[in-house]
Amino acid sequence: MSEAEKLHVKKGDKVVVLSGKDKGKQGKIVEALPKKGKVVVEGVNKVKRHTKPSQKNPQGGILVKEAPLASSKVMLVCPACDKPTRIKKSQIASGTYARACKKCGEVIDKDK
Repeated sequence: MSEAEKLHVKKGDKVVVLSGKDKGKQGKIVEALPKKGKVVVEGVNKVKRHTKPSQKNPQGGILVKEAPLASSKVMLVCPACDKPTRIKKSQIASGTYARACKKCGEVIDKDK
């Protein structure tokens, strides 16, 4: 992927995992990586990392952390109707476009 892909989700969005070992789990997006087309979701896709002792971590040992997940494997959960949904472009009062729920039509990006 040479060109940066625009993701359908942003940091702070609530999402549900569509496939894989964590299918059906919900979580908040901690980090979005648009150049790689991936997202890091809180409490999902946990991996174990074996680390040597260092100054930062003098104990060393096994660390458990969240690994990036393909953005296509997650679906946005609408904050209004609380259901997984696709998004559509909706024109708001100021003439700009914002993300809106396909199911209930509620605007998701209220801060814009």
